[in-house]
Amino acid sequence: MRKFRQWLMCLVVLLCLMSGNKIYSQTTDSIRIETQVMNWTPVIDAIIQVESRGDPNARGGNSAGILQITPIAVKQCNIILKAKKSSKRYTLQDRYSVKKSKEMFMLLQGYYNKEGNLEKAIRLWNGGPNYSIKGTQKYLNKVMRYYNK
Repeated sequence: MRKFRQWLMCLVVLLCLMSGNKIYSQTTDSIRIETQVMNWTPVIDAIIQVESRGDPNARGGNSAGILQITPIAVKQCNIILKAKKSSKRYTLQDRYSVKKSKEMFMLLQGYYNKEGNLEKAIRLWNGGPNYSIKGTQKYLNKVMRYYNK
């Protein structure tokens, strides 16, 4: 079953590459479509269901918004933006904006998951850049249940 899942994920990524879907990356002052990797909408929608059930005002500990973004993730986004010489910066309040939350998700994926790997995207969102396979397995399973619906 595990090999089948790995094969299936590879197939999904390959099909997305062939279909010409896009991933976002950062430019000077706006998010723009740059490289052809995969359509992130189904992944983001699945993560939203797990994180907040679609509530943009959700709070859990120090996480907030539709994607339950932490202050550390906001800080990391701003570090990436600064490194890219962008004048754009995110605030903690931006976590409550659906649009800005999705931008932050895309920015982090574009930086840490350049290859657009579905499994890595989900694990990265749950465990950060240094996630552990074991520590993110339950989260991956939850998100994949929504993703496969």
